[in-house]
Amino acid sequence: MYNTKYSNLGETDYKEAWDYQESLFEDVVAIKLHNRDNPADRKEMLHHLLFVEHPHVFTLGKSGAPTNLLITDELLEKIGAKFYRINRGGDITYHGPGQVVGYPIFDLEAMNLGIKEYIHLLEEGIIMTLRHYGINGARLDGATGVWLDVNDPQKARKICAIGVRASRFVSMHGFALNVNTNLDYFRYINPCGFIDKGVTSLQNELNRPIPLAEIHEHLLKAFKELFNLNFV
Repeated sequence: MYNTKYSNLGETDYKEAWDYQESLFEDVVAIKLHNRDNPADRKEMLHHLLFVEHPHVFTLGKSGAPTNLLITDELLEKIGAKFYRINRGGDITYHGPGQVVGYPIFDLEAMNLGIKEYIHLLEEGIIMTLRHYGINGARLDGATGVWLDVNDPQKARKICAIGVRASRFVSMHGFALNVNTNLDYFRYINPCGFIDKGVTSLQNELNRPIPLAEIHEHLLKAFKELFNLNFV
């Protein structure tokens, strides 16, 4: 099992959480390099899993198109949102209140995971969580994340976005699961670069709000099983 520290950051500014991720990432890489170079003096590797809820913010991945943000700086300010270009993969997405955002800082090499398998397991953890609510999440060919009604192009809609970064086989960034999210904010972007796909949330599908703590519990159980984690 892989010793992992779980932290619930609550509602935290995006840049503050990003900086914290970077510091944890640097710690994991430093230990990894130390252990590689000093096999007789190995330090304990501690992986990290962060859950957080951000104020309104749009983030654009390194492969994304700036034109997928559909509003001006003035309107960004008016709707109380921020915008960041960041170093994860993927295109543009939205984070906001009522959304569970997860940031695993895992040494994928220690876990014997390639990046594709890692993303597959993240998706599986979301799919497992949705099953508790009678929702059948699935993967959509050619797109990361978790979707509903993938076999009907007219109805296919995303409930969870995934965008990750890995350097020295250590992961950053992660997933954003729409729970009680205000979906109106997705009107200001082409979500993940798509212009022909919808976005949804658990609240939208179930017609009732879901406590975020309840979602955290299901996600932790799923990730513990999928990634063989030991929370310390």
